[in-house]
Amino acid sequence: MMAAGIGHFIEWFDFGLYGTLAAIIASNFFVSSDPATALLKSFAVFGSGFLMRPLGGFFFGSMGDRLGRRKVLVTVIVITSISTFVMGILPTWHQVGIVAPVLLVMTRLVQGFAAGGESSGVITYLAESAEPHRRATLTCWSENFSFMAFVCGSGLVLLLTYWLGETAMNDWGWRIPFLLAAPLGLGGLYMRRNMEDSAEFHKLKATGKIEKSPLRTALKTSLSALLFCTGFVVIKAVSSWVLQSFMPGYLSTHLHYSRTDSYLITTLGLLSVAICMPIKGYLSDRWGRRPLMLVACAGFILLTYPAMLLMTQGSVGSSIAAMSVLGVCVALFNGGCGAAMVELFPTAIRYGGIAMSYNLTVAVFGGVTPLASASLISLTGDPLSPAWYVMITALISFIAVWFAKETAGKVLN
Repeated sequence: MMAAGIGHFIEWFDFGLYGTLAAIIASNFFVSSDPATALLKSFAVFGSGFLMRPLGGFFFGSMGDRLGRRKVLVTVIVITSISTFVMGILPTWHQVGIVAPVLLVMTRLVQGFAAGGESSGVITYLAESAEPHRRATLTCWSENFSFMAFVCGSGLVLLLTYWLGETAMNDWGWRIPFLLAAPLGLGGLYMRRNMEDSAEFHKLKATGKIEKSPLRTALKTSLSALLFCTGFVVIKAVSSWVLQSFMPGYLSTHLHYSRTDSYLITTLGLLSVAICMPIKGYLSDRWGRRPLMLVACAGFILLTYPAMLLMTQGSVGSSIAAMSVLGVCVALFNGGCGAAMVELFPTAIRYGGIAMSYNLTVAVFGGVTPLASASLISLTGDPLSPAWYVMITALISFIAVWFAKETAGKVLN
């Protein structure tokens, strides 16, 4: 768990930094007299990384089912760490003009390609290493490590902004978190190179039943599993990226909080997810996947609008409370979602099956979440309009979970 989880932490610390720093990146890489317009462009580049995730999912998912989980997890952390470090040394618009955003997009595309093999691989690896009655308890740590990475990334940006001041942070301080990718990547590489492959993959390899074309087999034999997995991931992707990537820029640009207050609110909201996640994973093993996931979807439908309305009141304390409410809903859904996805597929096509459905859904819904949310505000003039996007996607996942079978305690074949 530690080997996979620490690598997962580093992967998402690297990948998530862009969303946290979107407003600062907008001012350095896009020229516009309107901060909201520049932020829209920055969110568009953020979404471009997600366009590559399906390709990365197809490539690494197939590789993971044919060659093993460990080899893929080693490869993706190397690619992500290098591309994140490069982002920290890119020239800005004021230095090289239009070349700057072009280089930014290219770097983000490489990041997205590598990320396509990360989450599905870690969830698969942990689930295949767990006892049936503890599967969600273990797999929820893949989600928890990613949210702890978001907390650390957001917290680091908060501290740097406080220590350096907003002017220095905007000029050069924003590069520091990206440059940390190099030493962190080396640490993650060491951890992953020294971990064993999962027990289930060893069994599969011993029987000689490894699929030569796992993606094709998944499409032929597990279409319903792919559809259910897609439905699960809709609100999982949207809610995670709303909290991590949309909120910092939204709070500072549209609700006019200071940068320091925006990062504080976001950091504590993400911390609420990390604190609650292990509890929700444990409860999912005891009570089942469906009850908790259904309650979480209902929570998003009923509470997102009131939570965002509370943020518009201008109180930092109220905004922290509102973010924490949404964070509890995220933890409630994600606590059992990873195990539920794993339990949909047989071992021979598990990595590829999850990678296909997960990354396609994240590309369509999750990656465009910050851009779609900011665009809704620009089109309607209503700072609460992103709440409707979250609520509609929660309804989609509610329907998928409602019709899915309970899989808690299932023995993996």
